[in-house]
Parts: sequence; C-alpha cells; structure tokens
Amino acid sequence: MNRDYNREMEAVLASLQGRRPRLLLHACCAPCTSSVLERLYPHFHVTLFYYNPNIHPAEEYAKRAGEFSKLLSLSHREDVELIVPPYDPAPFFQAAKGLEAAPEGGARCEKCFELRLTAAAEYAKAGGYDFFCTTLTVSPHKNAPLINSVGESLAGRCGVPWLPADFKKRDGYLRSIRLCQQYGIYRQCWCGCLYSSGERSGGAE
Repeated sequence: MNRDYNREMEAVLASLQGRRPRLLLHACCAPCTSSVLERLYPHFHVTLFYYNPNIHPAEEYAKRAGEFSKLLSLSHREDVELIVPPYDPAPFFQAAKGLEAAPEGGARCEKCFELRLTAAAEYAKAGGYDFFCTTLTVSPHKNAPLINSVGESLAGRCGVPWLPADFKKRDGYLRSIRLCQQYGIYRQCWCGCLYSSGERSGGAE
C-alpha cells in the first residue's frame, strides 16, 4: 500500500493546534527550500541546515549557500536561522566509494541521502529540536518513499520525530520555480554531485 506522506504531514500539522515547535529542516538548496519554507514557516520555528557534502566544487557549495540569505530576506523570513557547516566533501566521497558509476537515483543517491539525513538527525538531537525533515522531496527527481524511510529509521535511532512529507505535492515543485523567478534566485541544473554532473536534467534537485 502506497503511503500518502503529504496527508501524514497535514495530520501532524493539524495536531499542533497552533503551537510552533522547533524544526530542523535539512536544506539541499535555496530553490527547493523556497516553497517548503512557505508551507512550514506558519507551523514551526524553522532552522535551515545546509549540510550537503555531495556538492562539488567548493565554489558551487558557497554559491548555493549564499542564495539562502537572498531567499530569507525577500520572503521576509529573517528570523529563520541558517546553519552552514564548513565545506568538507570527504564524507560524501567515502560514502560513494565503489558507487561512482551507479545510475542517478540508484545506490549512490541512497547513500547520499543517508549521509545528509544522519547529520541532520544528529544535529537535531544535539540541539533539542522537536522535529527534523528535509527539502529533498520537493524534487520530482527524488524518491520520496525512500527519503521518508531513511528519515523514519534515523528518527527511531536519535529520538527526534521525523516530519513525513512529499513536498512536490500541492504543486510544491512548480511553486518553487515561480518563487525563484520572483526572487531572482540561482536555480542550479543538477544536484551538485560530481558523479551526476554529466546527467544534468535542466532543473533543480
């Protein structure tokens, strides 16, 4: 039976009954974050966690990180905290070892999801957050059931609830495109991974 992660998220939001708990939102890039933040900001005190060691090279990592300030300013979300860890691609290269030639969306991507979400789960636990989640599911190129499965597994291990989501629903991906156009945000054409750069699809992650 296929799960409706968007409906599950809506049920969680309804259960908050006006409370705004603290959410650590793993943010893959500003374009994907734009529509996700629009949906979640009314319900949570959001901290963005830009942990993406898959992005290559360092200049691209810095360029994407810089777009968050523009997004937060133009969307009037200046109270959203942004965490940008120092650039360190070594953990990604280690996780991807032996999978360099794997197809996009395959085993290498799964390892990448696990790497990034593990860091988010650990940060959420250390920081006492009430929930953690990721913007990754806004992309039609990403496997939402797999991402949610990874998140739920990590939640069981770290003790911080995972917010189930499929942010491409309710035209989330289309909304992200429109917001990028509105704010003039740099919209990259691939996830940032060195091994997938030859398979660029013409859209954000």
